[in-house]
Amino acid sequence: MLLLLLILSAAAATAEPARMIEAEGVAKKYWSRWRGPSGQGLVQSGNYPDAWSDTENMLWKVKVPGTGHSSPIVWKDRIFITTAYDGARRAILCFNRGDGKLLWEAAAPAPPTVERLFRKNSHATATPVTDGGRVYALFGNAGLLAVDFNGKQAWHYSFGATSNYHGPGGSPLLYKDRIIFYQDQSSDSFVAAVHAATGKLLWKTPRKETVGWGTPIAIRAGNRDEVIVSGQDAVRAYDPDSGKELWMARGNTMEVTPTPAVAHGLVFAPSGRAGPTLAIRPGGAGDVTDTHIVWQTPRGSPFIPSPLVHGDYLYLVNDMTSIATCLEATTGKTVWQGRLGEAAREGFSASPVAVEGKVFFTNDEGETFVLAAGPEFNLLRVNRLNEQTLATPALVDGKWYFRTASHLIAIGR
Repeated sequence: MLLLLLILSAAAATAEPARMIEAEGVAKKYWSRWRGPSGQGLVQSGNYPDAWSDTENMLWKVKVPGTGHSSPIVWKDRIFITTAYDGARRAILCFNRGDGKLLWEAAAPAPPTVERLFRKNSHATATPVTDGGRVYALFGNAGLLAVDFNGKQAWHYSFGATSNYHGPGGSPLLYKDRIIFYQDQSSDSFVAAVHAATGKLLWKTPRKETVGWGTPIAIRAGNRDEVIVSGQDAVRAYDPDSGKELWMARGNTMEVTPTPAVAHGLVFAPSGRAGPTLAIRPGGAGDVTDTHIVWQTPRGSPFIPSPLVHGDYLYLVNDMTSIATCLEATTGKTVWQGRLGEAAREGFSASPVAVEGKVFFTNDEGETFVLAAGPEFNLLRVNRLNEQTLATPALVDGKWYFRTASHLIAIGR
């Protein structure tokens, strides 16, 4: 018996810790999905400017038709975003990365009904994803649309009218040969996988949750992959091949939007609405609430922005109070807190990014607070776009790409 325990202990010690499944191959060079190739806003060094304004380091600025809050994605010389004109008419837009010229627009099929929206939401909030051959965009009631790089429709998957009281929000996940997304609503909630090549439904798993706007992530936990969904009341993991629920951890609040981050073998899931943030060790089975939650904060998590892990630290911004918090990632111990600008309820929507030893938080007024990463609160500067900014930026080849309420902007040296 002792020998068996020693063997199991050694196996556990040498097992690969859980990690985010990042973009591979050529996709690592670009920004092909929500939160970039790392899946969590981490950027490799590349001579990115940390200061900008209307006149400083502004390469180009072009008008974007329609309304939308989806973040830009980038592949080679193309930038893709989504937009909506009257709620019913929704489209993917393609821009030239060199000068911002609009190249084409691909319309989604009309939705059966037009959703009612929260004041900060739009009918084009979900960030698209690309595999370098097609662009996949989720449009709420208008379904999931796939188009090629010329804007020609490849397929359309409709899942009918939705009933989420703030409208659509979560972005799709590209995992191997499939697009995975979930829809939490007042009835018929689900998480589903659609074949990227054909649009055929591969699996669809019912969910109990009735509200939420998050984005799933794919992680590798030991010798298996898991799709993590942080939603109402609980964080759940699914088998990406079958859709079977693997484990769940309770502790979230009712309305959850942030996308989890992964580091140090843990999944970090802010529960939304200033509730707790959970640090969960994945890889379990069944209800792991009492066994796999390593630590949790009592309150203060963001409602909309996602967390960011850089080195040993977890960074959050409480968008109800405009306060940034740095925690020890492995213990949850508070390292520092600092206010970012004036306190504003629901004042941040974009998720933070980290590059070259700095963490960047952008608020809804287009102010980007540049902080030195590390164990002290050190605000280096504040950059201003002077326009409402709800979308998270994309970073490629030393250039920032911001989507504001009315414009697409390229910033570089």
